[in-house]
Amino acid sequence: MDLNWLNPNVVVDILETASQLILQVYHGDDFFVESKSDNSPLTIADKKANDYICFNLKNNYPSIPIISEESVNDEYEKRKNYTFVWLVDPLDGTKEFIKRNGEFTVNIGLIYYGKPVAGFVSIPVSGYSYYAISGKGAWFREMGKEWTSLKERRKGFIPGKLRVIASRSHMNDETKDYIDKLGDINMLNVGSSIKMLWVAENRADLYPRLTPCMEWDTCAAHSILLEVGGNIVSYPEGKELRYNKESLYNPFFVCQIDKEQ
Repeated sequence: MDLNWLNPNVVVDILETASQLILQVYHGDDFFVESKSDNSPLTIADKKANDYICFNLKNNYPSIPIISEESVNDEYEKRKNYTFVWLVDPLDGTKEFIKRNGEFTVNIGLIYYGKPVAGFVSIPVSGYSYYAISGKGAWFREMGKEWTSLKERRKGFIPGKLRVIASRSHMNDETKDYIDKLGDINMLNVGSSIKMLWVAENRADLYPRLTPCMEWDTCAAHSILLEVGGNIVSYPEGKELRYNKESLYNPFFVCQIDKEQ
């Protein structure tokens, strides 16, 4: 698999410009909130970011199809023939966006025959950006600063008791039961793909997700995790998550570091 054609600077620029478009809405007076068919919220920020990301990915990489939360995607009969494909969540954590708690992200992932091979994630409010390309490491920076290896950043967070992180908006009885069986832990809560980033950064040890979520919610951060020795595996089967399936829903899963890279 050749990824030399992928210029991280191009995708990071798309990611961070979309983040600025989101922040313009975030600091405005009206989010223009709608309800989608599944009753999840949709704001004008989701739409603006989606339009910008998809237009620019297609402009820079015209041969690579896109699967996005906020677009009409191809049927599986066509999708199953994809080799490379982008998976985009232009605003992951819309509920957190509406609450104005800052816990939302922009996710751009790349898969190759169903396996995550590159991921780009930003946290607009903090100005943090992350990216990874398979075999080329995982990287972090604050807006306007130099990139730092995520392996080095991991050293800045010292573990104590098992640190378990869970969704702020999607906790259910199954997840509570799973966590209760872990015993004496430090419990953390945060929204969106930040949970997976915290595992990648060594700010958390374990993220169980026993409620439904979509492939575009996890793909980008999954790529970042893989480059620091982590993974996302289905629960209870223990199989690595795959992407561009017939159903774009993820199975229940657990995210953790398997082995330091």
